[in-house]
Amino acid sequence: MTDPATPSAQPASVVRQGVPGGREVTHRDVAANGARFHIAELGEGPLVLLLHGFPQFWWTWRHQLTALADAGFRAVAMDLRGVGGSDRTPRGYDPAGLALDITGVIRSLGEPDAALVGHDLGAYLAWTAAAMRPKLVRRLAVSSMPHPRRWRSAMLGDLRQTRAGSFVWGFQRPWVPERQLTADDGALVGRLIREWSGPKPVDDEAVEVYRRAMCIPSTAHCSIEPYRWMVRSLARPDGVQFYRRMKRPVRVPTLHLHGSLDPVMRTGSAAGSGRYVEAPYRWRLFDGLGHFPHEEAPVLFSTELINWLKDPEPDR
Repeated sequence: MTDPATPSAQPASVVRQGVPGGREVTHRDVAANGARFHIAELGEGPLVLLLHGFPQFWWTWRHQLTALADAGFRAVAMDLRGVGGSDRTPRGYDPAGLALDITGVIRSLGEPDAALVGHDLGAYLAWTAAAMRPKLVRRLAVSSMPHPRRWRSAMLGDLRQTRAGSFVWGFQRPWVPERQLTADDGALVGRLIREWSGPKPVDDEAVEVYRRAMCIPSTAHCSIEPYRWMVRSLARPDGVQFYRRMKRPVRVPTLHLHGSLDPVMRTGSAAGSGRYVEAPYRWRLFDGLGHFPHEEAPVLFSTELINWLKDPEPDR
């Protein structure tokens, strides 16, 4: 499966990046749910599995990998199906299937459970995995994305959120979005990241890495497929069944992080997610940050996350 007019790229050199400080990150592949997934791993201790969003890959968590490892955790950032160094399969991009990828990776890592940390699409899937396989999720931390049922209601019922998430509607066209994402060596990726950031934008070097990663053959198509499913399935039986399944409450301690200036997911849209959690739920709004708080203010984000992971009383 290849995208038309996709520029050439060297997958290994892009995907197997290092992290700040020159720390030795272990790169390897693990098998789960009928596919092969690339992971980057650092540290020892309780497993924390980090899930990236669009238009990024595992490297978005480079700052958190080192911070979590230093704090005594086994930090693992995975590439989702179809992205980075993971398999690009023809099918399997519905949220239930992608959530089973995640829980399958937890099992393949030999751990009984994990704390899931997700951003954007990765957070959507983390919400899903926590509802579908609660025994495998120890704690849940989500950023820049509401609960899937809240996402659906906001996108369909709030005109301001519909406009803010207009890129999702644009993704429904066949092949055009893929060509746009890869044109001019991924220039659109850079523009989206800058437009979605707050006053402290993601640095230019990182943007260049994301542009190159999007140009790896088939990545643009696979990155878009989950968003196509989200919209096209709204009135289909599989979509109705999925959102019905997501009525199951999340029963693990949950930390919800959000940038106050996020132009993609409005604060009001994200803030109503606590109703789906029957466990300690903590909401943290970062003033002055946009859609990528973990990259715009990595120390602040990591500190908040680690303090919560170590807190024996997360309901405070």
